[in-house]
Amino acid sequence: MLKNVHALAASATANLSADPSVNVSRRSALFGGAVAAAAAVAVPLAVLGGNPAQAAALASGAGLGKAARTASTASTIATRDGVELYYKDWGPRDGQPVVLSHGWPLNSDSWESAAFHLANHGFRVITHDRRGHGRSSQPWDGNDMDHYADDLAQVIEALDLRNIILAGFSTGGGEVARYVGRHGTGRVAKLGLISAVPPLMLKTDSNPGGLPIEVFDGLRAASLANRAQLYLDLASGPFYNYNRPGATPSQGIINAWYAQGMQGGHKNTYDSIKAFAETDFRDDLKKFDKPTLIIHGSDDQIVPIDAAGKASAAIVKHAKLIIYPGAPHGLTDTHKDKFNADFLAFAQS
Repeated sequence: MLKNVHALAASATANLSADPSVNVSRRSALFGGAVAAAAAVAVPLAVLGGNPAQAAALASGAGLGKAARTASTASTIATRDGVELYYKDWGPRDGQPVVLSHGWPLNSDSWESAAFHLANHGFRVITHDRRGHGRSSQPWDGNDMDHYADDLAQVIEALDLRNIILAGFSTGGGEVARYVGRHGTGRVAKLGLISAVPPLMLKTDSNPGGLPIEVFDGLRAASLANRAQLYLDLASGPFYNYNRPGATPSQGIINAWYAQGMQGGHKNTYDSIKAFAETDFRDDLKKFDKPTLIIHGSDDQIVPIDAAGKASAAIVKHAKLIIYPGAPHGLTDTHKDKFNADFLAFAQS
């Protein structure tokens, strides 16, 4: 991975201008949205002879029959430090809750295949956008694992979820581990670590199998030089092993990864590199006292299996480790049928 990251950093530095087609598309979407919004306002104003009060009443549904009004449903919660977190709540409300935490720099959309599969099998699936990612707000501070774990706890408490199957992918696995470390497993029935960053990604004296700090410094440098190019290079290369001989890249998967990443805040995703790379989860993993499923690809170029999945399985008592031969970091997409089947079997067991 060290070689890959340094190559990506060099590529990002050499390509400081964003892809024109991406910018044109984004401008077109924004312009189209603005035109639609203006038309929506202009029509009632024109009908009402330009009377703003009447237009406001029409927009709110006042004076209309009950059936003609629309109702909005909340899909966000506010944390105790004022951060707005977006979440999805799929499946039957009386189903056993499954809470899934996403990876960096993505959002809850990255879980949609698994969430859809689980919800269709009777589970209630909750996925949230981490602070600073996706549709959640972008606070300047608090982009660390302690805040991530506390945010997760507040989502769980706000929805009063119990008997939870709690799992995290990549950085989300660190979030889950720190949640257990800080909040315990009183509301948890089972745990899952998928291509997850624990126990500790960084190489230290007590963790000689980790990655050198230069790897993560390279990611930070590439993010500052040209974040857009970095994300394209990651998605089209080592994240899904599309850089391996004989690989068949999916442009759709690459585009989806890129779009999710760019939706996150620049400061938030930059700070998150330190959070997922340098946080030590070893003590958190020792507090895992529920059935735990660990899934990792043997050819994970982002979070190498020896220092992650295998090392976590050696710490967590009675953990079940499933290794996907040759699978990349992003196995929930590239191996989604196998992953969905394996995770569903674990959830139903």
